[in-house]
Amino acid sequence: MTNHEIKNELPPNYEELKKSANRTSDWRERLAAVEELGNWNHKQTIDVLTRLMTSDPVYKIQEAAYRKLSAFGEDVSLPPKEKGELFKGITKILLRIKKSLPAGHTYDEFKEKLKKMRSDVYDTYEGEKGADFDQWLETKWAALTDKVRP
Repeated sequence: MTNHEIKNELPPNYEELKKSANRTSDWRERLAAVEELGNWNHKQTIDVLTRLMTSDPVYKIQEAAYRKLSAFGEDVSLPPKEKGELFKGITKILLRIKKSLPAGHTYDEFKEKLKKMRSDVYDTYEGEKGADFDQWLETKWAALTDKVRP
């Protein structure tokens, strides 16, 4: 099967792909699931792609799902990119993690703790920010220093 060949049936690994599409802590896996599901024009794959297009927190995934649905001939429109924070209260979330670390901790220690404690937050922002993720997170971390000190 070539990448351009679209099948009008359910993929044999549909349940696996559906699980991958729901994996909130791995945007790359969700994107790969979109790419694979986009080769199978079936009601169930269309339902999964539609959900990802309308509600995935990572805009790259929304765009990829939109492209696949459009290729199927579905009457869809790309949702507008959300402005502002992807998680409500992101500063509080990051502050809680920073306060859980010992005084004098490094940015790398903070980053690792975020990845372990809130993989959903880490993954979503990493997927959304792309190459700017580290710069964004380090800036957020540095800004929290004022909030931690009495």
